[in-house]
Amino acid sequence: MNPTLNTIDIVVSDIDASIGFYARLGLDFKIDDYSPEHAGCDLPNGLHMMLDTEGFRTPFLPGWSRPSGGPRTLLCFQFETPAGVDAKYAELVAAGYRGIAEPFDAFWGMRYATVADPDGCGVDLYAALPSS
Repeated sequence: MNPTLNTIDIVVSDIDASIGFYARLGLDFKIDDYSPEHAGCDLPNGLHMMLDTEGFRTPFLPGWSRPSGGPRTLLCFQFETPAGVDAKYAELVAAGYRGIAEPFDAFWGMRYATVADPDGCGVDLYAALPSS
């Protein structure tokens, strides 16, 4: 039997800053009743996403240290239109989040942009380009 991917967990340095960032992308995280260092969000497609502070997670991850360098994992958010990608990228950068790649028309037929969440995790924004 194959396992089922049903949860994504991101280790964060500041849970409130991360909740604020992901709220701008439409995700509604709730702080856990039993730990203020853990928050969860049910996504429309049945996937669950969690945020755990470094202090909460590191006791269970022996030898863990904060990653350095560029993002190794990217969360990808699909928009209905290329203009939606441009608008969300502009909103996030204006709010002080770091832009990694400004919006561009990719050769594979999508409008694409990448921003960093408060901990430097990559977040792609994309939409299909109109057919010509």
